[in-house]
Amino acid sequence: MFLDASIKSLPYHGATMVRDFTSSLDPIFQPQSVAVVGASATPGSVGSILMRNLMESPFGGVVYPINPKRKAVHGVLCYPSIRELPESVDLAVIATPAVTVPGVIQECVERKIKGAIVISAGFSELGAEGRKLEQQLRELARGKMRIVGPNCLGIIHPPSRLNASFAATMARSGQVALLSQSGAICTSILDWARETHVGFSSFVSVGAMVDVDFADLIDYFGDDPGTQSILVYMESIGDVRRFLSAARNVARSKPIIVVKSGRHEAGAKAAASHTGALAGADAVFDAAFRRAGVLRVITIRELFNMAEILAMQPQPKGPNLAIVTNAGGPGVMATDDLMTLGGQLAPLSAETRAALDQLLPPFWSHANPIDVLGDATPDRYKKTIEVLIRDDQAQGILVLLTPQAMTDPTETARQVSAFARTPGKPVLAAWMGGAAVRPGRELLQRAGVPTFDTPESAVRAFLNMVQFRRNQELLYETPAALPEDFEPDARRVASIIATARSQNRTLLTEHEAKDILTAYGIPTVPTTIAATSDEAVSAANKVGYPVVLKLLSEVITHKSDAGGVMLNLMDEPAVRKAFADIQSNADNYARSRNIHGNVFAGVTVQPMVRTRGFELIVGSSVDRQFGPVILFGAGGILVEVFQDRALALPPLNRALARRVIERTKVFKALQGVRGQKPVDVGQLETLLVRFSQLLCDRDDIQEIDINPLLASSEQIVALDARVLLTPSDQAQSERPRLAIRPYPNQFTSTWKLPDGTPITIRAIRPEDEPLVIELFETFSERTIRLRYFSLLKRLTHDSLIRLCHLDYDREMALVAVHRDEKGARLLGVSRFHIDPELKTAEYAVVVGDPWQGQGLGRHLMTKLIEVARQRGVRRLTGAVLRENSGMLTLAKELGMEIRDTRDPSVMETFMELM
Repeated sequence: MFLDASIKSLPYHGATMVRDFTSSLDPIFQPQSVAVVGASATPGSVGSILMRNLMESPFGGVVYPINPKRKAVHGVLCYPSIRELPESVDLAVIATPAVTVPGVIQECVERKIKGAIVISAGFSELGAEGRKLEQQLRELARGKMRIVGPNCLGIIHPPSRLNASFAATMARSGQVALLSQSGAICTSILDWARETHVGFSSFVSVGAMVDVDFADLIDYFGDDPGTQSILVYMESIGDVRRFLSAARNVARSKPIIVVKSGRHEAGAKAAASHTGALAGADAVFDAAFRRAGVLRVITIRELFNMAEILAMQPQPKGPNLAIVTNAGGPGVMATDDLMTLGGQLAPLSAETRAALDQLLPPFWSHANPIDVLGDATPDRYKKTIEVLIRDDQAQGILVLLTPQAMTDPTETARQVSAFARTPGKPVLAAWMGGAAVRPGRELLQRAGVPTFDTPESAVRAFLNMVQFRRNQELLYETPAALPEDFEPDARRVASIIATARSQNRTLLTEHEAKDILTAYGIPTVPTTIAATSDEAVSAANKVGYPVVLKLLSEVITHKSDAGGVMLNLMDEPAVRKAFADIQSNADNYARSRNIHGNVFAGVTVQPMVRTRGFELIVGSSVDRQFGPVILFGAGGILVEVFQDRALALPPLNRALARRVIERTKVFKALQGVRGQKPVDVGQLETLLVRFSQLLCDRDDIQEIDINPLLASSEQIVALDARVLLTPSDQAQSERPRLAIRPYPNQFTSTWKLPDGTPITIRAIRPEDEPLVIELFETFSERTIRLRYFSLLKRLTHDSLIRLCHLDYDREMALVAVHRDEKGARLLGVSRFHIDPELKTAEYAVVVGDPWQGQGLGRHLMTKLIEVARQRGVRRLTGAVLRENSGMLTLAKELGMEIRDTRDPSVMETFMELM
C-alpha cells in the first residue's frame, strides 16, 4: 500500500504515514549475543558443531555456552543455565532433549531473551506427546519472545556472518532468502550452492514452525533491502490466511518462488459431490499460489534457476515463443514440450517471413521453429534474432544450438549475448552438448542469457516466466464494476437453511438449492414440486410440454445415478409413467446402498430447455486448510471424465472470475464454435462473483454444485443444483475459514452532509480505481501538498492498485460515496495499514476540496477508529505537516496526542486504542 517509502504519500487529508520499528525477528538474525544451550565439546555432536560454527564465522558478538556438566566448551567459559548468565542475551540456540525445552524457554522468558532457535527434535513428528510439548512452547513464548523451530537445522545470515546452525559449511553472501521446512533439503542445497557459487541473504530452516512461520519470514525479508527474491521449500503451509496475506503483500515487489512437495496425495478421500472429488489438495495449492502472486516450480534446480532468470530477464507478455535452431530434432522436442505444457508457437508475420527469406538459405523451415540449418554461422543466428525481436507476435525467443562440423558455439554465444537485455522480450538459450559448447554456455550465462543443457528445460523456464507474469497481473488487474443495485436476499437463504436444520437435514432438496441461488441473483430454470402423480401432471400442464421430471429426495445425492431424471416428456401419460419410474428407481437405489430416510419426497417438474448451449459446472467444496474452494469448468454427467476445470479461492471480483474461466479448455468453445454464437462471458463473470459472495456470506455450506449450468448466447441458467450443509453438531469455530478475508460488508453505513446530501460509507473496492482518479482531480495544490508533502501531479497505476486492491487482513480504506443520476462519486477516504507483527496502524484521511469543512473528514476518521478497534489495532499513528492546523485540530478533538518528530516541519499524531 502507500506506506512504502517509494510511495511516501498518497491522497489523504493531512495525515501521512510513517514507519519506525524494529522487527521481533531482528534478535534472531542480527543478535549481538548468543547462548548455546546444550553446547558440547564432543566431536560431531550438534552442540559442538553449533559452537564451532558460531566461533568460526564471527558475527561480532558474544557466545555463551550453556552446559551444567562442563566448565568450558571449545575454550569458552561455560554456564550451568540461562538463569546464571552474567547478562541477558539476544538469542538462545537450544539443542537439548525435547522434554527439557519448555523449561529452557521458561528461563529465556524470565531473562527477557527475545529470540530462540530450537534445534531439538522429538516434537509433533512423534505424535500426541510431541504436540503437547509444542503447545507448551507456544504458550510460554506468546507475546514475550520468538521461536524458530523446533526440529530444524538452524539459520545462517551471511550479511552479519551469523551461522547459528549445525550445517557443515557457511553459506555465501547473496540476495536470495531461502526458507526450507526440511533440514535435509537445506544441507543439500547448501552443498550445491557452494559448488555453483550461489549466495544467500539468509538461509532459514523453519522446522515445525511452532511460532515463526513462512508468513513471518516473508514479511521480514520483504522489508529487507538485501533480499532480492524469496525461495521456499514447503511441506505444509502453516496459517493459510497469514501466508497468503504476507505473500500478496511482498510479491508485488519481490519474486516469491515455491517448491511444494507432496503433489500427489495417495488415498484421497472420496467426496460426496462432483466438486469434492475434483478439488484435490494439490490443485488448491496451485490456486492459492496463483492468487497470491507466487510462482510454483517443481524442482530445486528450477527454484534457483527462476530466481536468477527473473532477476536478469524481462517478463514475457504472453506464451508465444519463437524457436531458432540449427537442427530439426531439438526444435521438434522444444515444440512438443511447449505445446504440452500450455505454451504456443509464435506465428510469424508476413514481414518476418519475408525478412527471413532474404537472409536465410532457401531450405530454411519457413515456419516456427526457425531452422537456420546445420551450417549456420554466428552472423546468421544474430540476424535471425534481430528479425524476431521486431515481430510483436514473438513474445519470447529460444535459441538452440547443437555442435556440428561448421558450428562455432563460442562465437555464436558471443553474438547472442548482445540480446541479453532486450526490452520486453526474454531471450533464452540451450547449448546442447558437453565440452565443445561449455565455453559458449558460460559466456551466455555471464552476459545474462539464461542457458540450459536441453530444450525442455529452457521451455519450462519460459513457461514459468509466463506463469509468473500472469500471477503478477492478477495482483495488478483492475476489474470491471458490478451492478451496484443488486442485494442478495440473505433472509430467504437463512430461512431455507433453518428449515433444513430443524428437520435434521444437511442435504437440501433441489428446489431449496435453486431458491438459494435465486436469492443471490443466479438464474435458475423454473421448478415446481409435485408430491403426487396428479400434482406432477398439473404442474406439467402449466409449464407446457415437453417437461423434465427429477427426483426430490432428502437423502439421495446424485439423482442421475439413482435413475431419478426423466427428460423430454411430451404428454400426460409420459409424466405419470416417469413419476412411477422415478419412485421405483429411487427405492431400489436406496435399498441397494443401505440409504435410509426420506428417499422419495416427490419430484420436481421443470420445462425442457431446448436451447443449444454448453453444459458447465460451478461448484465449491471446503478444503480443510483453505476453506471454501470454487470450481468452474465443463459440466454435465461426464464432468469427472473430462476433468476440464479450474479452481479459485473466494472472494472473486470480475477480473479474477475472468481468469478462472480462461484457464479451462471449454473457454475456447464459449467464444463461439461450429456455428454456435459466443456466450456472454461477462454474465458468467457476474455469476461467479455472486456465487463467491454466497460462499463468503454462508460458512455453513459444506458443498454446492450447479451442474449443469447451461450457457448459450441467449441465456445462462442453472438446470440443476445441490447444496450440502456442514454437520449440525459442528461449531462455527470449527469450520474452516476463508483463506482470504472477504469484502467487509459489515462496515457499510449511511450518513448525510449538513445540506442533506446522502452518503454511503463503505470499504473501498478494486473497482473504485476510476473514482479515486476523479477524487484526486478535485484536490487543490494545497490539499495535495498537505497530504503528500509534495506536489504530486497524478496517480500511477501502481499506486492506484495499492490504494484500491486491499488485503482486508492488513488494510482498511473507508470511502464516502454519493450516488445520483450521473453515477457514483467519491467525496473522501480514510484508511489505515496494520503492521501485522506489532498490531500498530498508520492512518491517513483526505476529503475532496468541494466537500471540505462539512464534517466529512471527522466522520470518516471516527468510523476508521471504530474499525481499527474491532481489528485489534493497539495504536493508531500518522504524520501531519505542522502548518496543517485543520488536521492537527481534528486529531486533538478525536482524542489523539501530538508530538514533535526529528523533522521540525512534521508532527506525529497518535492514539492508544488498547
